[in-house]
Amino acid sequence: MRCLLASFIFLTSMLFAQESHIVVEAYSGKVLSASGATTKRSVASLTKIATAIVAIDWSTATQSDLGTTIVRVPESANLLAGSTSLGLNVGDTMSMRDALYASLLRSDNYAALAIAHHVGTDILTRRGKGGDAVQAFVDEMNTLAKFVLAKNTRFSNPHGLDLEPKPGYSTAADVARFSIHAMRRNPITFITRQQSREIKVNGIAKTITNTNELAGETGILGIKTGTTQKAGPCLSICMDRDPLVRIRPDGTKGVTPRRLIVVVLNNPDRFNRSRKLIKDGWAFYDAWLTAGAIVKNPKHELLATPPPVK
Repeated sequence: MRCLLASFIFLTSMLFAQESHIVVEAYSGKVLSASGATTKRSVASLTKIATAIVAIDWSTATQSDLGTTIVRVPESANLLAGSTSLGLNVGDTMSMRDALYASLLRSDNYAALAIAHHVGTDILTRRGKGGDAVQAFVDEMNTLAKFVLAKNTRFSNPHGLDLEPKPGYSTAADVARFSIHAMRRNPITFITRQQSREIKVNGIAKTITNTNELAGETGILGIKTGTTQKAGPCLSICMDRDPLVRIRPDGTKGVTPRRLIVVVLNNPDRFNRSRKLIKDGWAFYDAWLTAGAIVKNPKHELLATPPPVK
């Protein structure tokens, strides 16, 4: 018994030793906690954060309505070996909005592929090109990675499964960059904060629940869970607090928005781990702000991200 217990403790400690995480305040970019944050590794379905950004940006650029745009599960879904949490099949249809719900809340891989195939096809058509629609979409994901300064990220598909000979990878810091960028988009913020949602597949309604156990807790806006054998249990969380209102020396009011991004990669207790990181992160941030929000070394103390697009 003691040997078994010792082995369990050893294996558990090894898992925690392999964890990567980062805690960052989104508006200031202040890194509040980090460990292995720039280590390249599989991030499983956290990949779908980038998938959602590309899809939302496409809908905005093309003025496509998320509720009336219909996507279809392509034949290439057969290569995913039935990895659909909703039991979808090739040829199933749903609105782009419902596909985003299925992808972000239930982490359905077929739904993510349907999004990529539809958007990729439209991108190729508008450019007068042929080719692999899903690859065209993945190319946009990698272009997005460059834009958000995610230099240690390469995507190989829109769902996050490790299927290709050279599977994709990212880091905790880069996932935080994608998360900050994603949560600047109202559709994504609205979707990922939901605990459940009714969607329609082939016109038939079904209710799906969020895989994120923190959804519904005070201030939590999402955003995404992910798990594969290679990546381990992963989680990205966004939490808002009410803006801090302070009176300046000249008598005017200064408003400081507050938003925390927590990314945990490869932790079997990812939800409780994130709760603790959130608590500790806010405490560190409050102390830093009270001390004057001093930044001595921006390169190491701040997470570089592009400013919001106006």
